[in-house]
Amino acid sequence: MADATKLPVKTEKTSSSLHPPRPFENLRREVDRLFEDFSGGIWRSPFGRSLFDVGPFRRAEAAFGAVPAVDVVETDKGYEITVDLPGMEERNIDVKFANGILTIKGERQDEKEETQKDYYVRERSFGSFERSFQVPDIVDTNKIDASFKKGVLTVMLPKSAEAQKAEKKIEVKAG
Repeated sequence: MADATKLPVKTEKTSSSLHPPRPFENLRREVDRLFEDFSGGIWRSPFGRSLFDVGPFRRAEAAFGAVPAVDVVETDKGYEITVDLPGMEERNIDVKFANGILTIKGERQDEKEETQKDYYVRERSFGSFERSFQVPDIVDTNKIDASFKKGVLTVMLPKSAEAQKAEKKIEVKAG
């Protein structure tokens, strides 16, 4: 990844009062929380959902536009979030970390104009997206790194040194 472009990851302290109220989003969050209370237990992922859920990562979707697919992979050293953003440019992507939440935002603006002898075509398309992820406490937030190459955004969330050493093998004895 020698020619990958590095994107700055901004750390902000925000207040929830800055966001406009979204009653349906709040209702959905409360219903999700209710079901999580019933399905709780040890089978939880570090991102806050059951390991067996089909969609284990919370997301905030824009009112219009498609939400890009995201892959999240855990390794011994950390987490890697990969987002496919074909046709986008790095200047239209914003990666922020605040209050334990990693937010990836983007906006696409395409305009195409074609003039031929017997026709004229002009197309415009606009859209934005936002995906948010609750970051586990074991991530070293000072070392979060983002890069963008060939339409793919990669965000690295390294685990802290203590978290990497915390794994302990438990011997299983015959009973």
